[in-house]
Amino acid sequence: MRISMMRLAVAALLALGIAVMPEASQAATGKVALKIVKASFVVGVQGGEGVLRLGRRSYPLTVGGVSIGISAGASEARLVGTVSNVRSAADVAGVYSAATAGGAVITGPKQVVTLTNEKGAVMTLRGQQVGLEFNLDLGGLAIGLR
Repeated sequence: MRISMMRLAVAALLALGIAVMPEASQAATGKVALKIVKASFVVGVQGGEGVLRLGRRSYPLTVGGVSIGISAGASEARLVGTVSNVRSAADVAGVYSAATAGGAVITGPKQVVTLTNEKGAVMTLRGQQVGLEFNLDLGGLAIGLR
């Protein structure tokens, strides 16, 4: 009898543990709009602002970053898109880099960029760049909550 009670208690604890474990389906997807201004001559500096809409709330964002590479000029990019694999707005804050698993892919006259931060948030942005610049490099893009 005592062994049966022990097994029942262990089974109940396991069932409770499985029930409260977070599932991948609980990860949220939000909408993002960013305005990024960049000036560069070999070393590029970029900054800007944006907004994250997650659920029924909006969160103001700051954008910053520095890049080193073959680039020259100045530009402004207005990008909109989604951010996925987040559980809260805080997961969006971080450094998005081309060196992460998601990398950065930029294609076409309308820019399409997919970036991943250190928390696993995946941001997919679309938009156009206005201005004269030899290179649009969003590697090392830092996004923060205001």
